[in-house]
Amino acid sequence: MKAIKDYIKRLFLWELFQGLRITGRYLFEKKITVQYPDEKTPQSHRFRGRHALRRYPNGEERCIACKLCEAVCPALAITIEAAPRADGTRRTTRYDIDLTKCIFCGFCEESCPVDSIVETRVFEYCGEQRHDLLMNKEKLLAAGEQLEKALAADKALDQAYH
Repeated sequence: MKAIKDYIKRLFLWELFQGLRITGRYLFEKKITVQYPDEKTPQSHRFRGRHALRRYPNGEERCIACKLCEAVCPALAITIEAAPRADGTRRTTRYDIDLTKCIFCGFCEESCPVDSIVETRVFEYCGEQRHDLLMNKEKLLAAGEQLEKALAADKALDQAYH
């Protein structure tokens, strides 16, 4: 009896009609697809995208060259070189992040004692060649200056949740 039932199901393409029934049911429902370049989905204030280096309000860079972010990076994407300044403080002479290696884990941001390195909400970036995705100190500082208001707002939101 089971063999006959299976033969009839195969003969009349029963599984195909079941699939078409499900397709027909969802055909007229409201669509949830986001038309990406025109519409964007909401982002959390904790989203981790492209990196930036922040400055203090007086314009001095925050990074004190402690190299904690370099040490904690699991992908070894951060390279820092430092030198002492005339006033005795240490500052970075080289701060590079290889975005082709970075896994955007956020460990660098968490380990920074002065909130210097942050991950922004910027996720729309690309490069045609590998060197386009190597972020040096100048690019990172420029990104931080450009996005400082948004970064400060996100930090304030983060403090409100804690």
